Amino acid sequence: MTPGWHEMLRVFGRIGLLSFGGPAAQIALMHKELVEDRSWLSEQQYLRALSFCMLLPGPEAMQLATYAGWRQRGIPGGLLAGGLFVMPGALVILTLALAYGAYGDLPALQAAFVGVQATVIIIVIAALRKVMSKALHGPIAYLIAAASFVALFAFAVPFPLVILFAAAVGAALLAKPDVEQTADLDTRGTFWIIIIGLTIWAAPVLLALALDAAFLAELGLFFSKLAVVTFGGAYAVLAYMTQTVVVDYHWITTTQMMDALGLAETTPGPLILVTQFVGMLAGLAHGGIGMALLAGLLTLWVTFVPCFIWIFAGAPLIDWLAGQARMQAALAGITAAVVGVIANLSLWFAFHVFFAKVGSTSWGQLTFVCPDINTLQWQPVVLAAIAFGLMIWRKIGLLTALFITAACALVFHVAGLL
Repeated sequence: MTPGWHEMLRVFGRIGLLSFGGPAAQIALMHKELVEDRSWLSEQQYLRALSFCMLLPGPEAMQLATYAGWRQRGIPGGLLAGGLFVMPGALVILTLALAYGAYGDLPALQAAFVGVQATVIIIVIAALRKVMSKALHGPIAYLIAAASFVALFAFAVPFPLVILFAAAVGAALLAKPDVEQTADLDTRGTFWIIIIGLTIWAAPVLLALALDAAFLAELGLFFSKLAVVTFGGAYAVLAYMTQTVVVDYHWITTTQMMDALGLAETTPGPLILVTQFVGMLAGLAHGGIGMALLAGLLTLWVTFVPCFIWIFAGAPLIDWLAGQARMQAALAGITAAVVGVIANLSLWFAFHVFFAKVGSTSWGQLTFVCPDINTLQWQPVVLAAIAFGLMIWRKIGLLTALFITAACALVFHVAGLL
């Protein structure tokens, strides 16, 4: 029986409000709500949809919610479910970004954010451990991960090229032909969904270009590109995003980037909402609160509209895609590469938090990020050790760990140590 709109609003609204804890927790929550409690999806439908969403760029949990809504009520249902998954976190990010812009320069808050930044390093390391356990099976996967790390850390290879290379190697070397299956391929309506969807996606960026709003156009173009390469979750593209928004465009600082990630970790919804925070900080610096609101809205639009396009265009193909061995192998290659990508990200963040000065050094064709050893700061090292003990050893929750490390940093500040 097809659920009514009121029930759809209630169920997907609750999922959006309770979607803390990252993709694993969000996927488990949706399984309970949609498979166990209501039978809106069968176990097989749920697993096939999840596998399909993992093939796509963007947040798989949000796309899974969109698919579930689409199964019940078509495109309007998908828009409702996906929108409700994102909206609570987006409203929280809006509030946090404006508050950060207004009060982030206060000495006490700056000190507290040192604790947040130190914890972010441990958060990324914890994510690395989880991805490694799932992604690295066999020597080829280990080689892809190692090659990805070296390509990014030593050769500064663009992130999209790393992903394309990993997908190609995975498709060539990790495929299992014996699992190939045949299924009817239904593409009715897919073409028009893609055309209309891409037009809607591009509209605000084209408008910014037409109005000669250079900053908004540049912002929209970059985050549009980011939305297409966000395979493997938000952590996989954070280093790429940090490099671009900090070093290339100078929209924000590395410290602000880490603060953005730490605050985004405390909100419901997909972690990739960190793009909204970054866009708003860039907008604040460029033109005040009005520009921040426009930049945040534009960033949300170009980040999440593609997710709806992938689902509405591709959902009818799920049964066919589930049996494509090379597609699954390409995903396995990308997932292995994400290990190297996140390892590079954790090293990048650690250098910038633990050392006051970070530069680069060259050796032939290689260029390494290299901190000045003499500028090592003991306070964030101690705070990171506390976060490690809380999260990795004692298994304390993320929000509690962030609160404790921020409080410890404030104690250091009051004592004149920070």
